[in-house]
Amino acid sequence: MIPSPRLLKFLALGFLPSLLVWMILPGRSGLTSSLLVLVIYDLILFLIAWADWRRTEDPAEWSVVRSIPRRLMIGEETRIEITLRLPVRRPLRILLRDEYPPELEPRDPTEMLIITGSGLREGAVEKRLAHQVSYRLFADHRGKYDFGDIVVRWPSPFGLLIRQARLPAAQSCRVYPNIVAAQRELVSSRETRISQYGIRLSRYRGQGREFESLRDYVTGDQLRHVSWTATARRGRLTTCQYQVERNQSILLMLDTGRLMTARIDRLTKLDHAINAALSIASVAVRTGDLVGLLAFDRKVVRYLPPKRGRGQLLSILDSLHDLEPSLIEPSYQRAFEYLYHHCRKRSLVIILTDLIDADASADLLSGTAALLPRHLPLIVAIGDQDLQSVVAQTPRSIRDVYRHSVATDMLQQREEALGRIIEQGGLAIDLQPGDLSSRLVHHYLEVKERGLL
Repeated sequence: MIPSPRLLKFLALGFLPSLLVWMILPGRSGLTSSLLVLVIYDLILFLIAWADWRRTEDPAEWSVVRSIPRRLMIGEETRIEITLRLPVRRPLRILLRDEYPPELEPRDPTEMLIITGSGLREGAVEKRLAHQVSYRLFADHRGKYDFGDIVVRWPSPFGLLIRQARLPAAQSCRVYPNIVAAQRELVSSRETRISQYGIRLSRYRGQGREFESLRDYVTGDQLRHVSWTATARRGRLTTCQYQVERNQSILLMLDTGRLMTARIDRLTKLDHAINAALSIASVAVRTGDLVGLLAFDRKVVRYLPPKRGRGQLLSILDSLHDLEPSLIEPSYQRAFEYLYHHCRKRSLVIILTDLIDADASADLLSGTAALLPRHLPLIVAIGDQDLQSVVAQTPRSIRDVYRHSVATDMLQQREEALGRIIEQGGLAIDLQPGDLSSRLVHHYLEVKERGLL
């Protein structure tokens, strides 16, 4: 029960008759009479307020439902809908406040006004109607978050009191990686390269290793693709056509160590890596490949063996929703040993990580060599835009010269580390977070086109 401004005004008005009595009857008797008038006035006012309180609606008859989408996506606004059901016998102005998770950012006021019973006749009873309000929340972190109850306030019939009630509505929600953004980013590629690999159930004739058909030889065909048996049988040169293989195995390895905690555009490097991994997984599922997941720091923290189908994509999405980077150095050796014992089929192993130099990444380099020849490793180093911007600027002071020199040296050491991986027979690329997903999908499709797996 909260006193309203109207009640406070009436309390203040009680001093006027008390003061008037004291002015008419001076002396001790006047003071006593004035205090008696004030007490009687306040007692009457409190009795009226108590009667007003008794006439106030009982919130036990009210019910509330908060509607949250099944999956909240990081980097996207989500609309939260609240439905309040109550029987009303008079017009009401209800102030509703939702206890949203403090980790999420509201884009609209979370205190909302509901006006009910407008035009209701005196003595009529309104049916139990539903009143709906909504607001938007923005999520910039993955994970599990808790909503609290819903608090409502409304005035008493005489407006002397404000009643407050807490309606039970506690529930949890999960913020997932933004697979919608990942798929949206690939829409432009769908009409060009991706559709060629089976997304539209069409076959791609290229440098794959699966036989597709025979056709007459044309100028420019490679001699190694000529079918000499078919040529002898037909009496003219005949070329074999191949299609890109399906049912291949893709394993996504995510480094969750110290270097992946760096933030770029409000997202950590791990967030960017997860978005790229989802893009690869989405394309792999559509092209009929098997896709799996392995996340690690000092030990393996998540593992999903390669499988095909949309169900596997949803499993990967669920596994990644609360994956967070840690401030410890990753152990590539333990991750590769785990992979060696749990994944026997030859796979394209895409390792999303970050590199400093060859010495600091010696564990990664030695582990990559151990993967060959059973698997084909693809090391994806997530670049640092700050280093690129420092190198691109012209130094204007001694301090700028030092910064430029250090940044250039760090980039050169990254290139040397990636070069050593390529020398050992693996694949390595250095990509910026802005085009990480699209470039990585391009490399994945190129590996399939060239038949490297």
